[in-house]
Amino acid sequence: MQLAKYVGVVIVALAIHQIVVYSLAVWIFGRMHPLKFFKGIQEAMLTAFSTSSSAATLPTALRVAEDNLKLPSHISRFVLTVGATANQNGTALFEGVTVLFLAQVYGIELSITQQMTVVLISILGGIGTAGVPGGSLPVIMTIMTKVGIPPEGIGLILGVDRLPDMCRTVLNVSGDLAAAVVVSRGEAPADAIADRSGLDSAR
Repeated sequence: MQLAKYVGVVIVALAIHQIVVYSLAVWIFGRMHPLKFFKGIQEAMLTAFSTSSSAATLPTALRVAEDNLKLPSHISRFVLTVGATANQNGTALFEGVTVLFLAQVYGIELSITQQMTVVLISILGGIGTAGVPGGSLPVIMTIMTKVGIPPEGIGLILGVDRLPDMCRTVLNVSGDLAAAVVVSRGEAPADAIADRSGLDSAR
């Protein structure tokens, strides 16, 4: 029952971030309707869910960004390639929840300072974690050691990690595509100025 609750918390947290945060980001900063965004990236989301790998999903994400979302190729290729390993919000969220869950299992009460340490290392770990299945588990063990939780406790979640891994990969890939939308919107005025300058020079 405790593991079921843990998995439920992870999936609900990932869903809230996916639906609320990314919808607001692409709507407010990217000037794109959230329904259009999620409809356009559904193939990348399905690939991410089935492979649990941001790296394996990268070719599909690049294609949907250019064909479905109509993003400039030079922006989407740069943002998505970097984001495959450096923009993993789902991984950071999962690492934080997992460490707190294992602390409760062992009856260890973390101080506010230790909780902030967990949050900070989870964010940094989300930047450098490999985009492969189970790539966040070594980072979790490092965080557990840092705050005094027995690292062998990671074995408790190995049996249920597959589903959260699939879901957090969807969030990671969606975040990369949302970032590409926002960056493309921000680059539009500069592109327009460059085009106008080229026209003026031609005249």
